Amino acid sequence: MYSRWTQQRVEESLTDSRVVLLHGPRQSGKSTIVRAIAEKRAWRYITFDHAAAFSAAQSDPSQFITQLETPVALDEVQRVPELFRAIKQSVDSKPAPGRFLLTGSANALMVPTRSDSLAGRMEILNLWPLSQGEIAGKRETFLDIVFSKDSLPWNRAIPTANIIDRLLCGGFPEVQERNDFSRQQMWFESYLITILQRDVRDLARVDDIGSMPRLMECLASRAGGLLNFADVARTVSLPQTTLKRYFSLLEATFLIIRLPHWAVNRGKRMARAAKVHLVDTGLAATLLRLDKERLLKDRMAMGSLFESFVVMEIMKQSSWHSARPGLFHFRTDAGSEVDLVLEGRNGDIVGIEIKSGSSGNSLDFSGLQSLAEHAKDRFVRGIIIYTGNEPLPFGEKFHALPVGCLWE
Repeated sequence: MYSRWTQQRVEESLTDSRVVLLHGPRQSGKSTIVRAIAEKRAWRYITFDHAAAFSAAQSDPSQFITQLETPVALDEVQRVPELFRAIKQSVDSKPAPGRFLLTGSANALMVPTRSDSLAGRMEILNLWPLSQGEIAGKRETFLDIVFSKDSLPWNRAIPTANIIDRLLCGGFPEVQERNDFSRQQMWFESYLITILQRDVRDLARVDDIGSMPRLMECLASRAGGLLNFADVARTVSLPQTTLKRYFSLLEATFLIIRLPHWAVNRGKRMARAAKVHLVDTGLAATLLRLDKERLLKDRMAMGSLFESFVVMEIMKQSSWHSARPGLFHFRTDAGSEVDLVLEGRNGDIVGIEIKSGSSGNSLDFSGLQSLAEHAKDRFVRGIIIYTGNEPLPFGEKFHALPVGCLWE
């Protein structure tokens, strides 16, 4: 069993929040965490993946919650969204902390049939697939380091072994136990079928379920690119209105994420296109039928997959980090761009450019220099993450770092 750094945050949240929701992709490990907490505290654990519990809760949600002895852990609660109103009534009548620990494989804030909001009563935490640090049993401190004003601590070579294997395997816990590449692919194929045939259908009516795999493949091929709904709609032969609804369902089931545009003016952030990434590179590679041999030859595919890998590693670390920096991308009208912009709560900015090559030069920093000019004194440093082994300084605030620095 892997140690999950989010578990500590869940337990901390239970000390002062009436309801705690842990949500994220199916099979990312939510149930394992919640069962462990429930067992340690001798709480009852109920999963709505079981037909009897699902039927009982659906038939009379209010009575189901009323009769429960709390604290209680409820797994896959998005399957019975009517429970949210009943939980709200329960915690309003008895506002003690730590009464309900919920999990969901769909984003509760995006479930269209959810009866009511638990705003002010519920703390929401994300659990993504395993980070590389969690796989290795190492607690990552990358975000603390890059936001500090101190010198970077990496002063020796950091080998990044088997980076392509890491990309193809991704972070889902069950895939880590499969050493054979073909068996890993079979898991991802079955996973995608299950999500699209079950979880997406649970959320909303999908007129053409056969178009969803095509859409996922299309989005995987554009990972790291700007999101252009008109172009995607033409590619998958869907009306834009339908495409946007399906896209929201894929977001709600944690298959994809949007990376918003960063600008100094917050109003301009909403006006610019977001980037799209799949939440797991193993899933993306399976959709695109990529293997090690092809990634070694196809630099564009390698670059796209590597960018998503780095973005998601930092997204995972942000989910348990105390400051939880915002994640964005940056692009100017003149064409300067930065793959990832981290914005701390105090406004500090760290820029990260992602290169799948094993070498770099000063020209690679042009986008980061443009970001520094826009962020002015808020700019802390600019970093290139690459597949080489040597940490290299390119000036006072600019560095090239091996990808292994994310978890070493």
